[in-house]
This record gives sequence, C-alpha cells and structure tokens, in this order.
Amino acid sequence: EISACLVGSEMCIRDSIKSKGIRHIAGCVPILVVTGVTEMEDFTMNNKPSIKIGIVAVSRDCFPESLSVNRRKALVEAYKNKYNADEIYECPICIVESEIHMQQALEDVRKAGCNALCVYLGNFGPEIAETMLAKYFDGPKMFVAAAEETSANGGLVGNRGDAYCGMLNASYNLKLRGVKAYIPEYPVGTASECADMIHEFIPVAKAVYALNNLKIISFGPRPNNFLACNAPINQLYNLGVEIEENSELDLFESYNNHAGDERIPAVVKSMEKELGEGNKKPEILSKLAQYELTLLDWVEAHKGSRKYVAIAGKCWPAFQTQFGFVPCYVNSRLTAMGIPVSCEVDIYGALSEFIGTVVSDDVVTLLDINNTVPSDIYEEDIKGRFNYTIKDTFMGFHCGNTAACKLSFCEMKNQMIMARSLPEEVTNGTLEGDIVPGDITFFRLQSTSDSQLRAYVAQGEVLPVRTRSFGAIGIFAINEMGRFYRHVLVEKNYPHHGAVAFGHYGKALFDVFKYLGVEDISYNQPAGVLYKSENPFA
Repeated sequence: EISACLVGSEMCIRDSIKSKGIRHIAGCVPILVVTGVTEMEDFTMNNKPSIKIGIVAVSRDCFPESLSVNRRKALVEAYKNKYNADEIYECPICIVESEIHMQQALEDVRKAGCNALCVYLGNFGPEIAETMLAKYFDGPKMFVAAAEETSANGGLVGNRGDAYCGMLNASYNLKLRGVKAYIPEYPVGTASECADMIHEFIPVAKAVYALNNLKIISFGPRPNNFLACNAPINQLYNLGVEIEENSELDLFESYNNHAGDERIPAVVKSMEKELGEGNKKPEILSKLAQYELTLLDWVEAHKGSRKYVAIAGKCWPAFQTQFGFVPCYVNSRLTAMGIPVSCEVDIYGALSEFIGTVVSDDVVTLLDINNTVPSDIYEEDIKGRFNYTIKDTFMGFHCGNTAACKLSFCEMKNQMIMARSLPEEVTNGTLEGDIVPGDITFFRLQSTSDSQLRAYVAQGEVLPVRTRSFGAIGIFAINEMGRFYRHVLVEKNYPHHGAVAFGHYGKALFDVFKYLGVEDISYNQPAGVLYKSENPFA
C-alpha cells in the first residue's frame, strides 16, 4: 500500500505519504516510519529545486521574423539531442517584437511551470520588450544570441540577424532597468553552442531560485570567544533568504519533548547500518536519534512558506553537558539528506553549504581551514608524487560533521578537544575518518562586519594521503594556496570555516555569486598574477 502511493510528481509523493501516516523521511541511509510500521526505503529529502527553463525567442520588427523562429527551433532541437528535454520549454505562442507579445510570452511560460527564463536573440531583438520580459519574469533569467550562418537562404544579405550587435543593446537596457540576468562568457553561438550555454545556466538558476525560497534556521547564540562566524544578517534578506533565529533552550525543550518517540528505534537501526563496524559508541545512538527527529520535526514545523531549509546549529560549550552528547554525527546525516547543517551557529556557512548542495547536486561539508601539513608527511607522501609545494597544502578538519558517504572510513568517537575539559561520556557523537580523495571546490559567501557581500572560490583536490590525525579530516591541495591564504583569507578577514563541494564547480559558483551581485569574488590566482595587496618585491 505504501509503495503503491509513491508515484507521479514530487508534490504527489509528499501529499500521498502524508495521507498514509508516514512520520519521517531521512536520507543517506534513509528510513520511512509509518504509524505502527517501519520500512527501509531509498529516499532523499526534497530540499533542492528542479529547473524548467522557458526559451523565448525575440525579434526586431525590421528583421525577418523567420530568423528567430527557425533559430529557436534549431536551438531547442540541439538541446534535446544533447541534454534532458524536460529541463526546457519552447514558448510557441509568438516571437516577441512588442510589449503585447512580451505579455503573451510571459503568461505562456508561467502557465508552462517555468521557473527560469532564457531570452534568445534570434536576430537583433527589441531591446525594450525583451528586457521588460526579463524584468517581469519572477525567477532567474539569461540572455543568449544567435551566430550568423552563411548557408541559410539569403546568406549575409537577406538573413543576417545582427544578434551580436543586439546583445550590446540588451545588456545596456538591462542595466537601465536594474535587472539581473546571466550572460555567458561569450553569449553568441550556434544552436549547439547556445544549448551548451543554457545547460551551464541550470546550476546557476537552481541556486538563485533556491535562495529566493530558502529559510535558514539557527539555534544560538554563537559560542563565547567565537566572533569569527558572527556576521550581520542584513544581506540574507537582500539575497531573498529568510532566517529564523532560535535559542538553544527552545531546541532543548523540543528535544526533551521527543523522549520516548516511537520512531527512535528505526532511526537507531538506520545509524547502525550506516556505521557498520565503525559503531564504537552504541550507547549514544538513541540520544542521537532523538536529536535527529527533533531537528527534522522542527524543519517541517517551521519552514513556513519556504520550500527549502538549512540549519546553523549550536554544538558547544553548554550543549554537551545539557544534551549529553555532541551533535556532529546528526549534522552529517542531515547534510547527507540535502539539509545542510553548519557548526557553531555559522549562518553564512550554512548558506554557503546550501548553495554548494544545489550547484553540485551532491553532499557537501563545512570544514575549518585548520592546520599545516607537517614537513615529514609532505616529504614522505606528497613530494615527488604530486605537483604541489608544501605551501599549497593544508588540512581541512572538523570534529565529525562530514557525511559517512564522503569519508574513506568512519568511526563513531568522542570529541577529543572537548574531552580535554569535560567528561568523555558527554562528548560522544562525532564521526571520524579521512575525507575521500578527489577533486574539491573550497568556497564561501560571506557578509563583512559592515554588511558587504564577499565570496571566494578555489578549486583543488583532497590527496590520497593518510592524515594520521583525528576528526573528519583530509589533506587538501590547492595551487598557490599560501598566497591565497595570505591575500584573500587573511587580508579580507574571512572566518576559518569554508564550504567544500566534492568536484570542480568553480565556474558555476563564480557565476552564482556574480548573478547575486557580489562584486568582490576572489580566487586562487596563478603564479605571476599578483593580488592587489601583494608586495611585488617580496
């Protein structure tokens, strides 16, 4: 009966499972708990958007309309031949030449359920109508233009479109109207090239759309003597993000109210399966399961009008003594479900994690840019094997918040740093292990103390080198990291937390930050390219 209802759209699934009495859905090693019944199924939380891009062709009335019609058809065909056809919608009603056409096209893409827009200049284009279309469309939008084709009837006489020129006027009018739009690095191309541009826009559109439907739930305040992650929330509202700030006392009350919850044994079973032989602290699992249910129920009860949620959680100093554990492992499990949870009430860390989750369509983590690699480890395991200097390397670490699926091995342990000053039994709950080797992108979106948005993006890799340390940790290598550390991270006052996406997503993340209006976007500049603050004589 349960599986029979799980058909159709995601919204149908959500409505159906509620009607069947399902109480809880979890991710990475997921569970379903129905009243009186426990089933294991493979689900992830619906905490990321899917994008459907409406393609609207525009035409200047003194150019052949057929140019835009035929080029639009060729573009759509090229996209469907290369990518998922469900990601786009071809607006068939009209070629936009006037404001009336603009209104018709806007109504059509809305009815088609499009949450992103591509304005396609099949020829020069009507700069007023096309930019009005972008202004009135409520969602992320992009502009691309058609390259010329001498093989077409009329060649460069009868069928010259001049979209190369029209893109200049479009960009000027977008600026006049204060409209943000994504324009590719080189926005003029053949049907196949424009299809590639639209496909590259999808992760950008997903992130922009998601932020306009995101709520960050925080439990604070931030720990004392921990100002590094303290930043004004004003810029969250400018990004379209809502925030709900709560006391950790509210969280503690809700946790206590979940004592004896009938779903706890099923969550414990899920944890046991995920941990396997790494289940070194079985006595703490029921408390962690109770806490996981507390957070998931809080999300469901408090997301309100928003579709997506991220959490900035509290984890010390009083958390351990009052709750009786540390929340690291639960944070990792929620992050694996697609609900990023940052440590130490790092609100902009949670924001960055969420952006990374949407862009990469994968699990992310949040790590301290923590410590240098000892010279003996570098000499023994890195030098000569990898093309990095010791200053290109560092260790990314956090107590145990990285999902099991992103660790080479894992064990449930206690938080060693906290256990130096607290009874060990209240510091259990971390997930320790070396982070999986492979490509990564280190990044962060941050508000400064005077409410200015800044961001950085740096691509690199986690090396397949044993860390010989504790926590969730890996040896990271980023070209010219030493200079990047000094002239970006230190110079621009970034906190020590950085979000990590597992893969190279620098292009998409850079475009997301640019779309959002972030003017100061830093990256790890190659050797020979100086930072503004770098001493050329050093």
